[in-house]
Amino acid sequence: MASMALALILGWCLVAASRAQRLPRPSLSLHPSQGVYLGDPVTLRCHLPPPAAQVWLNQDRGWTYTKGKDKDQDVVEFFFLSTKQGHTGAYQCQYRMSESEEKSEKSDPVELVVTDHSFPPPGISLRPKEHVGTGTNVTIHCWNKDYGASFLLHKDGRSAPIQRQNPDAGGTANFILLGVTPADAGTYRCSYYPKDYPFVSSRLGSSVTLEVTPTPATPGTEERSSVSLVIALLRVMVAALVFGLGVFFVIDGRSLWIQRDESCGEEGVKCLPPPIDPPSVPCPPFYPISILPGVPSCPLIPYRYPLGLFVCDPRPLHNPSLPHSTV
Repeated sequence: MASMALALILGWCLVAASRAQRLPRPSLSLHPSQGVYLGDPVTLRCHLPPPAAQVWLNQDRGWTYTKGKDKDQDVVEFFFLSTKQGHTGAYQCQYRMSESEEKSEKSDPVELVVTDHSFPPPGISLRPKEHVGTGTNVTIHCWNKDYGASFLLHKDGRSAPIQRQNPDAGGTANFILLGVTPADAGTYRCSYYPKDYPFVSSRLGSSVTLEVTPTPATPGTEERSSVSLVIALLRVMVAALVFGLGVFFVIDGRSLWIQRDESCGEEGVKCLPPPIDPPSVPCPPFYPISILPGVPSCPLIPYRYPLGLFVCDPRPLHNPSLPHSTV
């Protein structure tokens, strides 16, 4: 019985999960998406399939808003006529079809952040200076020692902050722009989230303007690089030519030598005489002292022959009048 009950429960869960996966996931949008101040009206729109019958708007703090919809509607709107700090947070929406009790998956979260004028704006500075060349590292320093917890860096023309930092202490943040280019030029501002208010922001502080000047190429750099390239190509060509000529002469000489050997003895072709071994130079008279028993020694007497060889005949002279001593 226990195994049967477990199987039924697992089957019901699988069916519910498959139904939920078949339902298209909704999407949620916030209007206006930024620059919302306390007391401003805000609209949250949940986009979903027309057959949906009921829609839920869930806040991360546990609040839930529910609305029914007509079959022909594909958007359900939730309004805050006067936004308060209690309305801030992360929101998600989901829906249920009329013929089923199963709910769809939740949409991606959307954060509702409000700006509170009661918090002073942060300070801002730029290092090394506002006019720099391409490739320079620029640091934008933001601070508010009384309230700052999380700092955001904004650039005019961008809808969302471009960087965010959560410093441990001190109420300051350093945003580093590495190797700036002309695309990084523009006006920058800072804001911060006060401590214990993760969805409340200060107003934007004063601005700094960064100007990036393209670094011109060094005069003559392109010409020198072109000349160096031409010289390198010429060196490669000369080396290849020398190598090719060397191979050609070696192969040509070898072929001529083979042809001469093959033609030796034919009519009109003279052959070189075979090499003659140079005669031996007899050793002059001396009283040899042999290192090995029975083998007389012979000093090497140089005698030049046409081939430049120096030969000495180690055989003793046949003069019976000369004594021989052995060890």
